[in-house]
Amino acid sequence: MIAAPSMRVGSMGESGIRVPRTPSFRLDGRRALVTGGSRGIGLAAAAALAEAGAHVLVAARNADRVAKSVAALGELGWSVEGASLDVTDQEAAKDLIGGIEAFDVFVNSAGMARHRDAIDTSVDEYDQVMDINVKAAFFVAREAAIRMVSRGGSIIQISSQMGLVGGMKRAVYCASKHAVEGMTKSMAIEWAPHGIRVNTICPTFIRTDFTAGTLSDPVQADWIRSKIKLGRIGEVEDIMGAVLFLASDASSLITGSHLLVDGGWTAG
Repeated sequence: MIAAPSMRVGSMGESGIRVPRTPSFRLDGRRALVTGGSRGIGLAAAAALAEAGAHVLVAARNADRVAKSVAALGELGWSVEGASLDVTDQEAAKDLIGGIEAFDVFVNSAGMARHRDAIDTSVDEYDQVMDINVKAAFFVAREAAIRMVSRGGSIIQISSQMGLVGGMKRAVYCASKHAVEGMTKSMAIEWAPHGIRVNTICPTFIRTDFTAGTLSDPVQADWIRSKIKLGRIGEVEDIMGAVLFLASDASSLITGSHLLVDGGWTAG
């Protein structure tokens, strides 16, 4: 059994009533690894963790993009470094994760989609999505857990609202994200005795390069807004608080769960 964090213990005053203290959202002295961290939601996750005091390693396939993102974060005075990594290369992921200084937070934001009617989806398209969204997500989480076994930590998979519902032209993408939700629950059960928490963040449509094609279609964009009960497309800033919460002591009793950032899409 993992003990509750000491910062939850409040002080007892003359009244005789113990007033609880809010657990810290700060990450000073901690280290984090963010895959897919050079743009979009991944970059937002890296910024949230670095701003909260963590030293962040940003990893992504495009070395030039990684270097520019690290430079931009460093200009703000945050502690960051970068590495080139294709998460579908299991040996490369194993070498990187096994070769860096131990870390406390792992965020996997690497992912892709091929939106097409199920009847028209090719085997190659299916394999591309599953290789990065499921296979790579599984094995990078495994490598992260191996490093965390002796110290505990927080593993966060960037999933999707489509891991909970279905969507037009998204059969393969939905299948991949439903798989992420399932593996997260099982990993949370297995790794809880080691103090490792495993959760997902499930965004709705967030305005990034990843969604630019869909959102550029006025008909599609209007339909998406009609499904989001709060009536607007998400921004990467909407994800940052969720990342920080799940990375910090404020979520110390949360594991095997998903945090919806969907503006009410899945509410009904």
